[in-house]
Amino acid sequence: MYSLEPLKIDLEGLKEGVTSFAYDLDDAYFEAVDAPEVRRGNVHVDVSVSRSGGIYRIDIHTEGTVHVPCDRCLDDMEQAVCADNSLTARLGEEYSEEDDLITVGRDDSQLDLSWFIYEFIALDIPIKHVHAPGKCNPAMIKALEEHSAARSTEGEGETPVDSRWSELEKLKNKIKD
Repeated sequence: MYSLEPLKIDLEGLKEGVTSFAYDLDDAYFEAVDAPEVRRGNVHVDVSVSRSGGIYRIDIHTEGTVHVPCDRCLDDMEQAVCADNSLTARLGEEYSEEDDLITVGRDDSQLDLSWFIYEFIALDIPIKHVHAPGKCNPAMIKALEEHSAARSTEGEGETPVDSRWSELEKLKNKIKD
């Protein structure tokens, strides 16, 4: 089982200036985060924390590939991700997130980046993810084409009407007369 502990940064223990961290996240990380959208992948993450007084600027660069279901055939497909994001944190009385500012409690000055990193990866995935032409599951594409053809022939000529609607139409015509 993957431990998310290395993704926790002790803000109080950091020196003034810039401190860098690097992580290689694989399938075990995505299982440990247990999020719905991405379950597998290989992503390299560079984290740079710049401490200036009581303010911490955290820059996160993610780059790699994740596996997501294809919108067309539902088979897994590789999707490249590459994003640069940042957070601002400070130490305070208790943990809170307000807009772009994260306040971490002084008694537990660790900032857990595991979920933030996952969100940055998930936000970089395009809304529509489809295999390259010809790479989709052929059986699923055939079934999709059959159902699409059946649906398109319904619109040609006279469309069969649900019997309940035809009865309502009769009532409507009676009222008009």
